[in-house]
Amino acid sequence: MRLTRPPAVQPAYVLHQHDWSETSLILDLFTRDSGRVAVAAKGAKRPYSQLRAVLLPLQRISVSLSKPAKAEGGEVQTLRTAEWGGGATLPAGAALFSGYYLNELLLKLLARHDPHAPLFDAYADTLAHLSAGDEVLRAFELKLLSELGLLPDLSVVTPTQAAVDPARRYLLSPESGVIPPSGEAGLPGALLIQLQAALLHGSMAALRQAACTAEPQGLKTTLRGLLHYHLGHQPLRTRALMVDVQQLLDA
Repeated sequence: MRLTRPPAVQPAYVLHQHDWSETSLILDLFTRDSGRVAVAAKGAKRPYSQLRAVLLPLQRISVSLSKPAKAEGGEVQTLRTAEWGGGATLPAGAALFSGYYLNELLLKLLARHDPHAPLFDAYADTLAHLSAGDEVLRAFELKLLSELGLLPDLSVVTPTQAAVDPARRYLLSPESGVIPPSGEAGLPGALLIQLQAALLHGSMAALRQAACTAEPQGLKTTLRGLLHYHLGHQPLRTRALMVDVQQLLDA
């Protein structure tokens, strides 16, 4: 008698979902072991389906997946099981928009089936601190760029490999890396050194602390420029929506 090995269970988050049929969904999952994967959740839209209360964005779940199948012209795995993984409830207000912003970054920058366990852990940690302030988003943006190999060593001047001077200012260019500016623009060298040390430490708390001591607008503008470049200059829908909502609140 041949024993069938049960599918492995792994933690995951729902990044996005869309209709597949009258009763089923196609999910974009960010999993710790398999990276970003497309998954068919059969019957998830049925009123009595237990999956309806589980497959929510920004909520940690535990999933098992079967062999890949063909759906909508691409390779899609089938969701076997899904259970709530515990943790914080769905964020509200500005924190909810921030969570959707993180999801859009992952959808557009992560290749499928490319595992990034440290990034998965950083994402989970960030979701638990979304209401703490903008430094939470800056820390995750730095971690994301670093994990994908899109961030240079912030402690050295890229063209010369000389150590960054804490007393000087530097630009962070998507093409040239860390370079001295022609004027007073850029970020303090001391900040770049602190951010690099936090990245090497691997602690999101340390990275948030470093981002908290930064010049908020300068770091935000710098990282926005890097992300915009690596996104192929495509605008982020969640960012535009956040701006529109803020303008309505101000009005």
